[in-house]
Amino acid sequence: MKATIFFCLWVLIVPLTACSGNEAASLYETARLEEKQNSLDHARQLYEEILRKYPNAEVAADAKKRLDALGNTP
Repeated sequence: MKATIFFCLWVLIVPLTACSGNEAASLYETARLEEKQNSLDHARQLYEEILRKYPNAEVAADAKKRLDALGNTP
């Protein structure tokens, strides 16, 4: 059930953010959903990807805060 909800949200959110051409925002929204689904390892990977690929993006500071809150290791 949770996986179905996550997938439906992902299908709705990702295209909207992708249309704006903002990959970093799309990754951030996906990471937040992963957190809510308790997929913390994947959320960490996505936050790290944002920081690595898009260090100057608007969501980079938020990604760093979330990564710090989750801890850098599983």
